[in-house]
Amino acid sequence: MPEFYDDLETRLPAEREQALMTRLPALFAHALKALGWARHLAGFDAQSVTSRAALARLPLLRKSDLIALQKATPPFGGFDLLAERKFARMFMSPGPIFEPEADGDGKGGDIYGTARALFAAGFRAGDIVHNAFSYHLTPGAFIFESGLEALGCAVISAGVGNTDSQVEAIAHLRPAGYAGTPDFLKILVDGADKAGRDVSSLKRALVSGAALPASLRAELGARGIAVTQCYALAEAGVIAYESEARDGLIINEHLIVEIVRPGTGDPVPDGEVGEVVVTTFRDDYPMIRLATGDLSAVMPGLSACGRTNRRLKGWMGRADQTTKVKGMFVHPAQVAEIASRHPGLGRLRLVVSRENEQDLMTLLAESASHDAALAAAVADSLQAVTKLRGTVSLVAPGSLANDGKVIADERPLG
Repeated sequence: MPEFYDDLETRLPAEREQALMTRLPALFAHALKALGWARHLAGFDAQSVTSRAALARLPLLRKSDLIALQKATPPFGGFDLLAERKFARMFMSPGPIFEPEADGDGKGGDIYGTARALFAAGFRAGDIVHNAFSYHLTPGAFIFESGLEALGCAVISAGVGNTDSQVEAIAHLRPAGYAGTPDFLKILVDGADKAGRDVSSLKRALVSGAALPASLRAELGARGIAVTQCYALAEAGVIAYESEARDGLIINEHLIVEIVRPGTGDPVPDGEVGEVVVTTFRDDYPMIRLATGDLSAVMPGLSACGRTNRRLKGWMGRADQTTKVKGMFVHPAQVAEIASRHPGLGRLRLVVSRENEQDLMTLLAESASHDAALAAAVADSLQAVTKLRGTVSLVAPGSLANDGKVIADERPLG
C-alpha cells in the first residue's frame, strides 16, 4: 500500500484549490507591507484576488529582474518581510541574486517544503542521509537539510568536491540515502569502485539541480540506488517532486503553480508548454507570480501513486529565449505581441538563421488560412514590433512543436 506524508496529498482537487484560493487575499495583504511588493502591486485590491483568473491579472515578477531590483533596493529588493523576524541565513545565488531565510521564530521547520518530497522518495525518520548539495553561499544544501531534519533524518553535511573524503565518509558512516545532483552521485559511486570502497548502504536518492537522463537513472538503479528527482528554486523551495510511480512531478502542497505563455503572464491550457510561474505563502519572503524562466507543462490526470495534485512534465528548457538579431535584441514578449495583433493565429516561432553573412528572420505562424494578405499583415506586425524586417510563413495548425520555444536561433556557432 502506498504511504503518504499527510492527508493533504490525497485531498479532492477541488478541496485543495479552494483552500489555496482562500489564502490568497491574506497573502496579498501581508505582502503589501513590504516596499517592493507595494510598488510592484500598486493599484491592485487584495480582497479581489480570490481565484486563478484574478491571480493571472497580477503582473509577473521575473526572477531575472531581481538582480537589478536588489541592486536598487538592497539587500532583497524590498520583497522581504523580515523587519519583525530574525535572520537565520542569507544566501547568494548566481546572478547574483540574494535570498533571505528567517529563523522560523526559533523553531526551525520545513519552510521549503522538502520533507514531503523526501518522504515520497522513500526517506524515513532515522535514516542517515549524505547531503552533497553545495553549502557555499547558495541555499541548496539548506533547502534539503531543513527537510531532512523535519523528517527526522541524520545529515552528513558533505557539500561538493573532495570526492575521496566523501567516499570515505559514506563507507564509514553507512548512509541509506543521498541528496544532491545526479551526476555527482555517479562520480561518488564510480570513485568508490575505483578505490575499492563499499558504498552499498546507499539505497535511495533524491536529486535535483541537473538533468536526470533515463540512462543514468537506470545505471544507478542497477547499482541498487532508487533515484527520484524534484524541481526546486531558491525563492520557492521544492516546487514539484516525483513519487515511486515516476509518472511526472507532483506539485507541492504549499504553493500555486501556473504555466504561462513565454513573454506574457497569460496562462496556457493544460498540456501546453510554457513558463513556470509560482506563488508561495512564506511569511518572511513571499513570492506572488514569480516567473522562474523555466519551461514545463501540466500533465493530464493524476499520479498512479494516489497523490491528487497536478503534475508537471519536468524541466523542459528555458523560457527566456532573447536573442540579438542585426545588433538588436528580440524578446519572446515581442513574438507574443505579434500574436495578440492576429488572434486567428496558433503557435508562433521566430527562426533566426544566417545566409551570405547576414542575419535572417522567418516567422512561422500556424494558421488555417494561407492567405497572402494575412501573411503580409503579419510581416508588417513583425517589422513594427521588432523594428526588423523578416519573412512570414503560414504553416498548418498543430505543425509547430509543443515545446515552448518561440524564438529558435539556428545560426551556426563560431
